[in-house]
Amino acid sequence: MRAIRVTGKGQIKVHPDMTRITMTLQGLYQDYAETLRRSSEDTEQIRKILEPFGFMPSDLKTLRFDIDPEYESYQEKNTWKQRFIGYKFEHAVKVEFESDNGRLGKLLYTLAHGPLQPEFRISYFVKDPEGSKNELLGKAVADAKDKASVLASAAGVVLKGIQSVDYSWGEINLEYHPMEKAMPTEDCLSVNSPADHYDLNMEPDDMEVTDTVTVIWEIG
Repeated sequence: MRAIRVTGKGQIKVHPDMTRITMTLQGLYQDYAETLRRSSEDTEQIRKILEPFGFMPSDLKTLRFDIDPEYESYQEKNTWKQRFIGYKFEHAVKVEFESDNGRLGKLLYTLAHGPLQPEFRISYFVKDPEGSKNELLGKAVADAKDKASVLASAAGVVLKGIQSVDYSWGEINLEYHPMEKAMPTEDCLSVNSPADHYDLNMEPDDMEVTDTVTVIWEIG
């Protein structure tokens, strides 16, 4: 059987339509049980902060939760030693919503003026990633077919049935990070702050994504 093998490339631009705020809560306490209690209280306080903005308690999702013993170095008789100073918790949580600068500005203002002031990261992503991936795959297959038709015509052969399709099914990154970890203060946000919100003017850029697919046709 004679065959032709062609790799097609698909490329699309996708506009992010969802916003994700990732917050990291931290605390250091002497007692393990106290550390657990304080971490639980801080998480509940974040839920109460989110409630007026239309979020349900279940909308706050845990990404990572750690409690580790913490030590500090000190010098004694020209010898460096370590001593236990407590247990440190780190709780990373996220909340997601349809992109809305007004809602985002009010939420960040509340975080900045609250007692917790967690580190946070803002990112944008696509609500329907599978739809984008399918569109990308379709364009890659169409590109492979166009190339195969050109090659077959130039070689004086005819394309017949498809024998195989090779696609990696790898992860495609459809998330954009304009702001990495920071404390929610006026200085780091660099925006005007009216009485109860930040006047944000953030518009995520379109994301260009590409992928390839390899198709083998029988030729005659």
